[in-house]
Amino acid sequence: MRERPGDLRRVHARAPGKINVFFEVGDVQPDGYHDVASVYQAVSLYEDVWASRADSDAITVDGDVDVSGVPLDASNLAVRAARLVADRLGYTGGIRLEIHKGVPVAGGMGGGSADAAAALVAVNELLEGRLTPLELQGLGARLGADVPFAVLGGTAVGTGRGDELATALARGRFDWVLATRSEGLSTPAVYAELDRLRAGVDIRPRRGAPQADPGVLQALRAGSAGALAEVARNDLQRAACSLAPDLVDVMGEGDAHGALTAFVSGSGPTVAFLADGAEAADALARSLRGLGRETFVAHGPVPGARIVP
Repeated sequence: MRERPGDLRRVHARAPGKINVFFEVGDVQPDGYHDVASVYQAVSLYEDVWASRADSDAITVDGDVDVSGVPLDASNLAVRAARLVADRLGYTGGIRLEIHKGVPVAGGMGGGSADAAAALVAVNELLEGRLTPLELQGLGARLGADVPFAVLGGTAVGTGRGDELATALARGRFDWVLATRSEGLSTPAVYAELDRLRAGVDIRPRRGAPQADPGVLQALRAGSAGALAEVARNDLQRAACSLAPDLVDVMGEGDAHGALTAFVSGSGPTVAFLADGAEAADALARSLRGLGRETFVAHGPVPGARIVP
């Protein structure tokens, strides 16, 4: 989208989707939430948000992915993010948001959180605010656990609800293939299924607060896709596969066509395949498309939410 003559100032921001290369889930807490330890990596599928002043709040959404399920009212996470910044800066007028989505919707890759992160950055710039990235992360934490990471980007460890972030070193580039599913999975439903499965004794969480696996952090520091493939895991995977058994078939197809490893991303239903380089990722994506799977090729880590000149 290009600015047209006569338009008011219009600010463009972009934020990435994410993969949880490691996700450990603790017991359910009294408030119904779970403490987690997540190792996030931002990947090169992006949400683009344009913000401009308006008489009242408004939002439009299009994209390279199916956007039919995206809310177009005040419940949209990006609209809520825009209002948080506007209120913080004392702006009482409306904000118009135009969103172009490149992250699969309801796929466990944080697309809605990336929209919110881009809106935080765009509105801060639009209103000539001086909120720091850390302050924007704090506002984002009010909206959801993944929003602060979408502001930060790169690779990071998230603890608590996933929003207490510490940057992690990742050398080089990791190449991913993402296989999406037309029917999404509800994050609360996946957690509820995990709790149901954990009523048995075989997958009880370990005692104590969840922690990132040192082996995952070592593999990222070394820039070794092979080493990361050995240790990547997601505690929500079993629950996601219980609700959507076809995900097991998808992971098997990737394994059979050269993926180093396959796992459900976040609460699913997107399946992430780690490939041994860019050429291997392209070949894997072609093979999966030949089997009728919708796939996206991406790499990480990439920067977090930022203004696009």
